[in-house]
Amino acid sequence: MDYVQTVDYLFKQLPMFHRIGAAAYKADLNNINALSDHLHHPENKITTIHIAGTNGKGSVSNMLASVLQESGYKTGLFTSPHLKDFRERVRIDGEMIGEEEVIRFVEKNKKRFEEISPSFFEWTTALAFKFFADEKVDVAIIETGLGGRLDSTNIITPVLSVITNISYDHMQFLGDTLEKIAGEKAGIIKQHIPVVIGEKQKETENVFISYAKEMKAPLFFASDSYQASFVKGSDQGQYISIDQGNKNKFKNLQIWLFGKYQLKNICTVLQSLDLLKDKFPRIDDQTIQAGLENGQANTGFLGRWQIIGTHPLTIADIGHNEAGILLVMQQLAEMDYKKLHIVFGMVNDKDPSKVLSLLPKEAQYYFCKANLPRSLDTEELKNLSLAFGLIGNSYKSVAEAFEAARENAREKDVVFVGGSTFVVAEVI
Repeated sequence: MDYVQTVDYLFKQLPMFHRIGAAAYKADLNNINALSDHLHHPENKITTIHIAGTNGKGSVSNMLASVLQESGYKTGLFTSPHLKDFRERVRIDGEMIGEEEVIRFVEKNKKRFEEISPSFFEWTTALAFKFFADEKVDVAIIETGLGGRLDSTNIITPVLSVITNISYDHMQFLGDTLEKIAGEKAGIIKQHIPVVIGEKQKETENVFISYAKEMKAPLFFASDSYQASFVKGSDQGQYISIDQGNKNKFKNLQIWLFGKYQLKNICTVLQSLDLLKDKFPRIDDQTIQAGLENGQANTGFLGRWQIIGTHPLTIADIGHNEAGILLVMQQLAEMDYKKLHIVFGMVNDKDPSKVLSLLPKEAQYYFCKANLPRSLDTEELKNLSLAFGLIGNSYKSVAEAFEAARENAREKDVVFVGGSTFVVAEVI
């Protein structure tokens, strides 16, 4: 098989959560343990950092990777989902895994893997572990796919566990309360391994305290140690001020990521780096600043408050659950524009009402459906939106909706694309 055929095999033959939803979810670690056993447990041959959370785990993973790279460490990065190319999921020092590596791995392990019958995510997790071990990375940052306790990545014993925050998402798998969801995320906490919690939330604080105590894991709430405030925006990202306790640590720290919601994530990153300095002593203030400024070049991170066009200003963001959409809409509300045009689509296995209730009624909507089975039908989305006073037209494709929005928007308008990772993926 060539690369296109190989990836087509992975997409079509294996159950893939992001395409089909619940049918691809495996609520145990049996498959990944069997795959790892077949591969002689590559996860035990690498130093890892484990990242979970409802929102922000991708941003935190990429920021940590960029700082570690700037500090001179060969850094693996495993994230999901991808936006344009499957290989985005597995990178070393920002470079995607080679096509030949993917082909070779699939051809070599296809027969045994098919006997195990893994999901798409289980297969790609095994690929990442093996690739990072073979390439002898100094450290690999491993982002969970869904949840934590039963996530395929949760066979590692990291040097640090990080949980960014807890909000309502994937409730059919993780539970219908913040406490239950936190309990699933807390499943990545390991015996005696320090854990950073990005945000202290009254509904979940005691869950993490209890789990950490049980595992004798040192526990750190980043929001207790660091506070970040927005200074000003720039063409390359934003400048922020960081206080550590009563002292200013960074007065004008530039980060490459737009989006004021990154203020919470940067505190999580800084707390994590404090704990990693003993293991990675080349981390210092200079490499932190360089890593946060040069992250786009270092990691190729996409889809977070990404400016994809000007005249009119056009922004895409993959925030798709209640907490993520709330932060995005708050930032849009702070902007100065004449009219807001929103290209919007969702998946079909979540209650859309909480998200729709957060969207601005004064915007013009362009309802669409990403090209995957799990997408919510366009007409159904349009009709549901009417109940929330959201007015717009439906379109056959994301491309058609995006084109209409750009054509209708005037110079001083803003076009926003979001609601689903996969809607964003089709326009960037």
